[in-house]
This record gives sequence, C-alpha cells and structure tokens, in this order.
Amino acid sequence: MVVVSALLIGVLYVLVNSFVPDRHRRPFNAVMVGGAGAAYLSGGGLGPWEFAITAVITFCAYRGLTSWTWIGIGWLVHTAADVAHHLHGNPIVPFAEHSSLGCAICDPVIALWAFAGGPGWKSMTPAALVRALRLRRSQHAADGGLHQ
Repeated sequence: MVVVSALLIGVLYVLVNSFVPDRHRRPFNAVMVGGAGAAYLSGGGLGPWEFAITAVITFCAYRGLTSWTWIGIGWLVHTAADVAHHLHGNPIVPFAEHSSLGCAICDPVIALWAFAGGPGWKSMTPAALVRALRLRRSQHAADGGLHQ
C-alpha cells in the first residue's frame, strides 16, 4: 500500500504543478525542492549529515531557479536522504513509520517530470513525456552539461 499511495502522491504533485503557469512553474518547484531539503532538520536522526544534505539540496534548488535539471537532481538527492532516514534515521512524518520510504518512492516521480522540463498539463501524455526526456537529453549532450 505504501508503494501505490506514494506513486499516486507523486503523480498528483506533478498533475497539480502542471497547471501552474509556465513562467512560475520552475521557480515554484525550485522553492519546493529547497523546502523538502530542510524537512529532516528538526530531528531526522542523522546528526551533522542533516546539514550536509540540506546544503546540497539548497544548492540544487538555487541552480533550479534557472534549470529543470537541477530540480530533478535535487529530488534525487532527497530520495537518497529518504532512503538513509528509512534505514538509519527517523521518519519524515514522526507518527508514520514508513513515511520516508513513501517519500523515497514519490520523489523520483517528481524528478522524472523535472528532467522532462516540467511540462504543462497539455503535454502530459506518456509519449510526450518520453519525447521531452529524449529532447532534453540530446540538448544536454550538445551543450555539454547541466545548463538548462
């Protein structure tokens, strides 16, 4: 049940965000991944590593203000933090034992959408998302990095 509900939450996040106007969608999602990066600071159970994880995700969020790729990377870093918390730390929601596991399943869904360029709801068919991912990958290869 954790897997299904986590996937549905990820899909719901993507669908709701796909209705955010284009010019606001990327900055809004950069703020969201930055906030997610600080979610464990009040007691995640990994000690000083909490600050390191938060710093890395904050950097990704800052770069995400101008790059969907960095937003996707931020969500994947958060996924790694979720796995660490599920295995060795405290859950993200203190009263929900498997919440970090659920978050680790949900976050890659959001990351894939970000790697596709955070398309709007009109471009949300599976075929359009695959085309967007391929196009962005070829653009990155041509640019030689993580520019956009």
